[in-house]
Amino acid sequence: MTQINYKLWDNNVSSTFDILFKDFFNQTSTFISPVDNKIGHPVDIYETKDGLFFEIACTGLNKADVEINVEGDVLRVTHNSEEKKKDPENIRFYHKGISKRSFNLGYKIARRFDLEAIDAKMQDGLLSINIPHTEENKPTKIKIK
Repeated sequence: MTQINYKLWDNNVSSTFDILFKDFFNQTSTFISPVDNKIGHPVDIYETKDGLFFEIACTGLNKADVEINVEGDVLRVTHNSEEKKKDPENIRFYHKGISKRSFNLGYKIARRFDLEAIDAKMQDGLLSINIPHTEENKPTKIKIK
């Protein structure tokens, strides 16, 4: 478990101004935000003229292991991993870098995207989700009179 230290005062600080802006200029600090300690799941999110795209890393998972739900205007992608199995005694790991943890990702989607026309596919451990623009919000060219 990561320890969070909320120490706001340092003996090397010379003024009140230094206290307020110490972290702003990336100086070494003893203050660690709880948000900074969260390990994020690898996700790429981008938009093109065709819509909104999500690419979510799902290494070692089958499409049956991942669930995609739409709850109102929230897109939710979840995976609940089984309880960790104990490693067999005849295996000696030198490094364990593949994460096998559960994830629950939720994203509020703007109304300009059509949540009823979502397309999702899983290939080579990458879950790709496409949410197209709604018809009324597709870019149109306006002629100037």
